[in-house]
Amino acid sequence: MKRFMAFVRKEFLHIFRDVRTLIILFGIPAAQILIFGYAVRTDLKNASIAVLDNARDNVSTELTRKLEASEFFAVTSLLESYDEIDATFKEGKIKAVVIFPEDLGARLTREGNAAVSIIADATEPNTASLVTGYTSGILNDYSATLTGHITSGLPVIAPEVRMYFNPNLQSHFMFVPGIITLILIMVSALMTSVAIVREKEFGTLEVLLVSPLKPWQIIVGKVAPYFFLSLFNVIIILLMAWFVFRLPVRGSIALLIAECMLYILMGLSFGILISTIVDKMENAIIITFMVLLLPGLLLSGFIFPIENMPKIYDYISMILPPRWFIEIIRPIMIKGAGIAYVWKETLILAGMTLFLMVLSARKFKVRLEEKAG
Repeated sequence: MKRFMAFVRKEFLHIFRDVRTLIILFGIPAAQILIFGYAVRTDLKNASIAVLDNARDNVSTELTRKLEASEFFAVTSLLESYDEIDATFKEGKIKAVVIFPEDLGARLTREGNAAVSIIADATEPNTASLVTGYTSGILNDYSATLTGHITSGLPVIAPEVRMYFNPNLQSHFMFVPGIITLILIMVSALMTSVAIVREKEFGTLEVLLVSPLKPWQIIVGKVAPYFFLSLFNVIIILLMAWFVFRLPVRGSIALLIAECMLYILMGLSFGILISTIVDKMENAIIITFMVLLLPGLLLSGFIFPIENMPKIYDYISMILPPRWFIEIIRPIMIKGAGIAYVWKETLILAGMTLFLMVLSARKFKVRLEEKAG
């Protein structure tokens, strides 16, 4: 019995001395609970909307105030004309536009009913449905307060809903760009880090040290296949999206490919950086999943809107490259946006890529010199 207890105690000590095991046992479950408990929300909160008030009367003013007072919305833009609607949607700053007709108050007084248009950005179908549903509810509640004073029976204000970019609310409009984002991370970052670490484990990396190749040539030679494989995956997905789901690229294909190439370079650089930190393939896989894949899936805005999350998760997601790539690829593919609408996100992603490239190349060179020494 004493030997058994000593054996069990030894195993406990072994577990608590292994950082990787501690991360698996405690780090990943704790992170998942925090993310799913506080960040992942399917309800609607503080969604940004715009108002085009053609009436500018007491009714439209009061309805705008009710929208602002709701916990579901934040009126962030007051539009002046219909021409601003398309550009505002392509900027990605709002989820819907509420349009009050010119004769709103007069029609209510004269006819007892009027229509208010709600145009929603349907690139995220679930969010679009929630936005239009809550907006219609606020309009219907206001109508209920008027019923009896002006007319009775049907709702006084009838919401007219229109889904922009995705009229049929097809889910693949949201999932195809997200799948491209995840696949590029998996192929570029994960495969690169695993491939280099595998050579370190098997001792074949030392063979490169006696070759006449320079460190940058070794890096380029190792990551070049994964760069082209990732780019090939993008082309395959776009072709499948077109032929299978009838999802065209509404923006510039050249711009989309260029943005994908930038994102691939970022992933490759991150993969090289991981390979300089760890010496085992399973550690490279764990770090990649923890740092990129799991947070990228949950905190990038791919499935769950960022604006619904607590502010702290908004700040955390800012350091995740998938968030910025999602904000680039969706407007280009679904909305037909050009570089004028995604240049800020492109600069942020380019800055991250440059930083990771310099850092990973420097650390990789240091590791090679240490091996050589």
